[in-house]
Amino acid sequence: MRRFLSLIIIVVAFCLAPILSIVTVGAQKPVVGVQQKALKGTITVSAASSLSASFVEIAKAFRKLNPNIKIRFNFGSSSSLVAQIQSGAPSDVIASADLSNIVALIKSGQVASASYPKIFAHNQLAIAVKPSNPLKIYSLEDFARAKYVALCGITAPCGVYAAQVLAKAKVSINESKITRAVDAKSTLNAVAVGDADAAIVYVTDALASKKAVTLIRIKSDQNVNTSYAIAAIRLSRNLDTAEAFINYVISDSGQAILKSFGFAKN
Repeated sequence: MRRFLSLIIIVVAFCLAPILSIVTVGAQKPVVGVQQKALKGTITVSAASSLSASFVEIAKAFRKLNPNIKIRFNFGSSSSLVAQIQSGAPSDVIASADLSNIVALIKSGQVASASYPKIFAHNQLAIAVKPSNPLKIYSLEDFARAKYVALCGITAPCGVYAAQVLAKAKVSINESKITRAVDAKSTLNAVAVGDADAAIVYVTDALASKKAVTLIRIKSDQNVNTSYAIAAIRLSRNLDTAEAFINYVISDSGQAILKSFGFAKN
């Protein structure tokens, strides 16, 4: 009798095994038809001024997918934005025209996770001159013809990059001929309004200015390739939305928008 009962148990277990296996595998599959939690609320994005036009377009596209969110922008020099965040200014995302400024935030423990920063775009510098280029400035060496040259602030990324470009070209400009601006946009504007004869700015800013200035390309062996980096801020009150925005910036859709404004794809 015991042998007979044991044989029945074995047979039943053998028959149930495929069924148990199917149930286990099925439990590991995602439930079809369940949507992810909708994003909502407001985020503040602190971004380099050279990103202003492209990021406004990215925000429009992002909000079409997420209509229940609002995005506030704080555009300015990357170094100034970092200083503001370190002083307690509320921000959810930082997008810098360089890596070093975000590294400063990482060192002070203000970046959300070790997965940041993320490089999302590249740029180069260019010369901006008055329309029709009356002084015939076609290279950095021709700055000797300019009465005033506009450069970004010394600590701003565009100011740091400009110094590197001038050093490569072995061009020195007397400080009395330099007018400094707080960021790349203001530097370009100095030429547009006639306060300077030439400026060193980002290619993307010169392209976006349309007819306000004339763009002069800098020789490749004198130029620098700049990297833009982005990160979520640790004290963000809407971290899910902040990280979703970052993911959109680095997505194919976000990269396509950046490319349309002249940025090189990461």
